[in-house]
Amino acid sequence: MTNYSGIPSSRPPEAVYIHIPFCTNKCFYCDFNSYVLKDQPVMDYLRALEREMELTVQERPPGVIKSIFVGGGTPTVLKPDEMEYFLKTVRGCFPDWAEDIEFSMEANPGTTDPDKLAVMKAGGVNRVSFGVQAFQNDLLSGIGRIHNVGDVYRSLDNARAAGLTNLSIDLMFGLPNQTVDMLGESIKRALDLGLPHYSIYSLKVEENTLFHSLFNKNQLPLPSEEDELSMYLLLMSSMEEAGYRQYEISNFAKPGMESRHNITYWRNQDYYGLGAGAHGYVQRMRHMNVKGVGPYIEAAKNGLPRLNSHLVSREEAMEDFMMVGLRMRDGISDAAFREQFDRPLDEVFGGPLRKMLTAGLLEQEGGSYRLSRQGLLFGNDVFGEFVGVLTDI
Repeated sequence: MTNYSGIPSSRPPEAVYIHIPFCTNKCFYCDFNSYVLKDQPVMDYLRALEREMELTVQERPPGVIKSIFVGGGTPTVLKPDEMEYFLKTVRGCFPDWAEDIEFSMEANPGTTDPDKLAVMKAGGVNRVSFGVQAFQNDLLSGIGRIHNVGDVYRSLDNARAAGLTNLSIDLMFGLPNQTVDMLGESIKRALDLGLPHYSIYSLKVEENTLFHSLFNKNQLPLPSEEDELSMYLLLMSSMEEAGYRQYEISNFAKPGMESRHNITYWRNQDYYGLGAGAHGYVQRMRHMNVKGVGPYIEAAKNGLPRLNSHLVSREEAMEDFMMVGLRMRDGISDAAFREQFDRPLDEVFGGPLRKMLTAGLLEQEGGSYRLSRQGLLFGNDVFGEFVGVLTDI
């Protein structure tokens, strides 16, 4: 954790994010740093990634690693031998793992056969997050996904057979041609699986995507704002009734099964960011890596493959603390704010806190603040109140 009362904390990072940028295809809504797998230099990339890991730990040695998250792209497009090589390099560069480490890997249904899952399990992966998105084949093809609903069930069965039980799935709402009833069916089928964790996101039409082009041509049949709100309310009530706690705006879990890695981000704590286009945050330094596969491989030959990096100012860190911390249902506390910044929370953000309390979008309990039920529906408006308000701290 970073301490702003003096020099940066000497506590080393305990979380690692690693980016595998390859996909079988590009989904219509995706603006992530990902590239279609065909003809990509996968092993060259994995060797460059190993070099970045080696250089990173030389520069800033890690602590005991409590969470590793491999995202993408689709990490599970790696072949079993590539996956085995990759996981060995991770363990070689970060050998000191907590006994209860959370080692997550994103996966797409249909890309996880038994052999690959066995390699993942042997390499230390103990949590898998599947990008399911919907339980209607027409909706899946309409957003550019190449799996079908049958693949979802087969992939989950394969994972369980490999001994992987800490499983999560992603769903999406606000999709083109999606109705409230369709989302209700997806939620029901998802809950019937009895998984420990679910992430459910609303579609955002991002620039440089096919959906953005269609949107600009008025050819993207999105649900109305009223229907999208109904979807989110249905989602929250269904999850609550099934015994899942909404611990973050888009995430629901059984008690104790929350994503520890993502909580690192929401608590504004340090983490390594490795791979093409990855972001990292270590001892007040935030960086972004070179994005393209080829440029990343070349850059790693000459040192750390940084595109840019900057020292996070005290003001920026305070604003980040508020924006990411308020995403969590537990919210933020004066004690945690004082620990990082040696200042009372209401002395720095008293104005916007009082405004949001009066508006009914935040609620207060002692020295803690969190989004109200109404605030969950207008989270971005709340977060915006804490941006650009600090001038001379």
